[in-house]
Formats: sequence, structure tokens, C-alpha cells
Amino acid sequence: MQHYDYLIVGAGMVAANAVEGIRERDAEGTIGILGAEPNGPVTRPALSKKLWTDPDFGYDKIWMQPEQHAGTTLHTDTRVTAIDRQQRTVTTASGNAFGYGRLLLATGGAPVTIDLPPSERVRYFRTVEDYDCVRRLADQGLHVAVVGGSYIGTELAAALIQNGCRVTLIHPEDVLGGAMFPPSVADRLHRAYLDAGVTLLGGRKVTRGREEDGRVTLALDDGASLEADAAIFGLGVEPCVALAEEAGLETDGGILVDARLTTADEAIFAAGDVATYPDRILGRWHAEHVDNANQMGQTVGRIMTGSDETYDHTPYFYSNVFDFAWKAVGRMDSSLDIVEDADPDSDRGIYYYLKNDKVAGVLLLDLDADRLDEAREVLADSSPQRAETLVGRIAMS
Repeated sequence: MQHYDYLIVGAGMVAANAVEGIRERDAEGTIGILGAEPNGPVTRPALSKKLWTDPDFGYDKIWMQPEQHAGTTLHTDTRVTAIDRQQRTVTTASGNAFGYGRLLLATGGAPVTIDLPPSERVRYFRTVEDYDCVRRLADQGLHVAVVGGSYIGTELAAALIQNGCRVTLIHPEDVLGGAMFPPSVADRLHRAYLDAGVTLLGGRKVTRGREEDGRVTLALDDGASLEADAAIFGLGVEPCVALAEEAGLETDGGILVDARLTTADEAIFAAGDVATYPDRILGRWHAEHVDNANQMGQTVGRIMTGSDETYDHTPYFYSNVFDFAWKAVGRMDSSLDIVEDADPDSDRGIYYYLKNDKVAGVLLLDLDADRLDEAREVLADSSPQRAETLVGRIAMS
């Protein structure tokens, strides 16, 4: 049985960042990474963003390679099936066991699926293999149905239409982005897709599908159907908590951790998409975004080595499609009261989401990332707010 001072289950961005954090404080402790996928950590957001839109960002730039650190071993194609907390070991699907001093659960999330098996023409987009498959489809200029109106769905629909495909985007809101964005912003996003040539099927969901003779047919909840050459799903992810639950660790939309990213077992930590943690501004929070993976990963690595710090970063999230670039912190829920501070001479704007007269989220449209700290300051202000106290509070230039 191999034993590591620090054992990480999951080989994603959190794992790579955790290795960086560990090595900041401990140059000699042994580190093992166990990943179920056939490759090591990659900059996952690039799979739906920069690899499609930035000609200077090549395939070779996605690999994070934490195994290049001395004393660090990456085990790919290695799925962990059980944790023995008393013996401080984990067991893999192949029957191998690994011992640990400190264990990090960075198991991430699994794509939400429907009753349609994945194939070369049906992908639930998440991995490098999914990107490779969709890139092959794009190179053929096919008709691709993209299912889902959130991050992955909108980004892939934009990427594919710009890479020679015919694209139909099926999304649940009547107006694309209507559940998240203020009406004026959602209208602009919706129009950008139509102007680019994307066919939008709004207010509908896919209930089932079938693949036959090189075609994919999707059944919609309004009784209609759509036939395409391929179907790419971006329906969100479910945190992979089964391993933690079977080990007796508490979960609630993710593995519950304290401010030091520690579970109820002092030797086991959790971070990234799979963790539910106490955000210093937002309260109990769950974040499935790259900023959280980077910051929380590095922090948990240091904490595992004995650092006395807590995780006090409130992460942001973002997307870029066509000429539409936004960043946000907190809640984006268009059913909340929204105060708009838009620049009449440009597309820039700041939008405050209010719940019970308190700011619950801030959206920055076409503004630089250096405004994010100001947005966090507004979120941290628990005093009642209204348009008169918010408009002009964050400068646009």
C-alpha cells in the first residue's frame, strides 16, 4: 500500500492549486493525486472559452501539471470508491489502497444527464475528452443542438456558431439569461445570439432523446422534437458527494466544511465544487467557479500543512460570449429587486440585486476585474440600500 502525507482525491484545478499551497509551506511531504479521468488537471474553463475564441491560446496551455513538483505523484484512471477513516486509507475501484496523513476531497461535480447515453454525437460537456469530441464535430460544420441556457450552454453555442456550425440553443427561459440578468441585459444577450445566427428555442426543455443513423432526435416538453447531427448538453453539475456520505461525513448541497475547509473529521478536508463553506460575506455558500477553485485550492493546501488561516475569499464568476462580458459576486436572480447603474453612452453597467433592501449580488457588465473588490465591499455592507445609495457607488472608469 502506498502512503502519502497529503492525499488528494480528484485531479482537477483544486488539486493542482492545493499542491501549490502545500509546497508553499512543506517542500518535502509526499503528495498523491488520485484522478478518475485519463488525464491530469487542466484549466477547465478554457474548454468552453479560450480554446474556441483565442487563437494564441493553444491546446498545450491547458495542462496544469502539478506532478512536476518534487515528491508529487499523479495517478490517473483511478476512481476512489471508499474511505476508511479509522485506518486513514482509501480504496480504489481496482482494489488498490492508499494511506494518508491528511486527505483532501476535491471530487468536483458530475454533469446532469437525461436518458440519452453519451456518444461521439451526444456529449454532457465537462472533460478534455468532451472538448476533443466537440471540436471534431465543429470541424465538420454540422447542425449541433446545444441544451442549456447557463454558462456551458451559452458559451458552447457561441463557440460553435463562430466555428462554422449551424446551432440551435434550447433553453428554459423565454428570454435567454432571463433567470439571471435584468430584463434589459437579458434582451441584449438574447439579441446577440440571434444576430450571430443561433436559432433559439426558449421556454423549453429536453425530456428525452434518441440517436439513430448518425442523427440525434430530442423530444421537447411542449411535444415538439428537434433533429440534429449532434447534441451537446450543459445542464449544470451535481456535486460528487457520495464518497463523503458513505464515509459518514455531513453534506448539504456539498460536503460541509468549516472556515478552515475541514470536515467533521480533522484529517479530511474538502474544497472546490464539492464543498459547502461559510463565506464571510454571503454566509453558507457553494461555488462552482474557477476563482473559487484557484483560491480555495491554494488555501486548503496551506491549511493542510498546519497554516492557521481561514478561507476568507468571496469568489466571483464570469462569462464572455461574443462582445458580451460580465463578472459577478453573490446572487444573480432576476426575481430580486434590481437597481441599475448603466452608462447611457456604452454597454457598460453595474446592477445590484437586492433582497429585503440588502445587496445580495452585484453584476459588472463590460467592466474590468479591478471593480470586484468594490463590489465585495458593497455586498459586505449590511445596511439598507436603495437606488439613491447605490447609483454611482462603484465607478465605471
